[in-house]
Amino acid sequence: MFCRANMKKVLFAIILFSAVLLIAACGTKARQPSNALDTPEHHVFTGMKLIDQEKYSEAEREFTLALELNDKYSKAYTGMGLAKAYQQNYTAAFGELEKAWGTAKAADEQLAVHIGYIRVNTLSKVACMKIGVDCEQDKSWLKKCVSSYEEAVKLDPSSSSAPYFMGLAYKTALDYGKAGAMFAKVLEIRKEYVSQANAQWNLVQKIQRAMPGTVTGKKIALLESISRADAAALFMEELKIDVLYKKRTPKTFDTSFKDPEKAARSAGPAALTAKDIANHPLKADIEGILAIGVRGLEINPQGNFEPAGALNRAEYALMIEDILIKVTGDNALATKFIGSTSPFPDLRSDLPYFNAVMVVTSRGIMEATDITTGEFAPLKPVPGADALLIIRKIKEELKFD
Repeated sequence: MFCRANMKKVLFAIILFSAVLLIAACGTKARQPSNALDTPEHHVFTGMKLIDQEKYSEAEREFTLALELNDKYSKAYTGMGLAKAYQQNYTAAFGELEKAWGTAKAADEQLAVHIGYIRVNTLSKVACMKIGVDCEQDKSWLKKCVSSYEEAVKLDPSSSSAPYFMGLAYKTALDYGKAGAMFAKVLEIRKEYVSQANAQWNLVQKIQRAMPGTVTGKKIALLESISRADAAALFMEELKIDVLYKKRTPKTFDTSFKDPEKAARSAGPAALTAKDIANHPLKADIEGILAIGVRGLEINPQGNFEPAGALNRAEYALMIEDILIKVTGDNALATKFIGSTSPFPDLRSDLPYFNAVMVVTSRGIMEATDITTGEFAPLKPVPGADALLIIRKIKEELKFD
């Protein structure tokens, strides 16, 4: 009896062990490398380069190839998470980062995951800002970035990637002081992202010089090209053009007799508006500009304002010229430089915006885009930081703040 019972236990153990081996044998086998460069490390390196080139689908393919060779390679999951995030699939992105952390053993793998969290959290916030959503569902995104940054620095104090992406996080949070400090740290370390950090540091410095005083202004400062709606918001909120006009425009009084009934009927005209701004977030600013009247920011013959229309430097110069004429009362500015020789190699003196460009450049409000060639670049877009800096210069010119 005893021997038979023991034999059954041994037989059961053998069957169970054999079943485990069978299941393991039937599992997914790692793909065998096809050549010397077919390694997880090379595929991840290539995938990260493709992310920098904004080729996210191709990057995913590289990370997949890396995981086929080694499904425990943490950096491949981190890269996959970034590729998903850049394609705005944030749920999948965070899922990949969890896998990356679960397989991270070495310090450099853990460092990559921490930096990955900084990047994905920031990208998620940027996406919310672009569509005008406040992202109240995750108010702690910046705290998470700071926590990841602190852990990254513990692992590698000489990492330049960590402060660079933390700088982008602070910039997204509109904290330009801390952003500038992070980009300066990258320049001190002088390893990776040096040129990118230098460009970002210069941008932050320009924004700080412009001193945007409103949240709208701080957000517009990040734009590579402002729209007509953005210009309206900057003039209303940053320049406070309505207050400026009231202070600088002489008051006129109509003392003639008015029929009481006719006066009542004509009182309180409806606000001037456009057909295409009903649901625009900057509707109030646009209507404010329409009521005041700024050359170049009018309603078109079809009754539309075209809020998304991009502005170029020549158009912005025309608007600034119009504001200066109205505020100073100097109508001679409108023709002051007609017949003059152009100092800019890319600006003919017979162009309709030549006088406006000369007015703003002669006063130092706008300047050439390239000091080596002297080009004004009239058809180039107006970056948000430049638009704000120009408004700051107008305030200094008019001694208005």
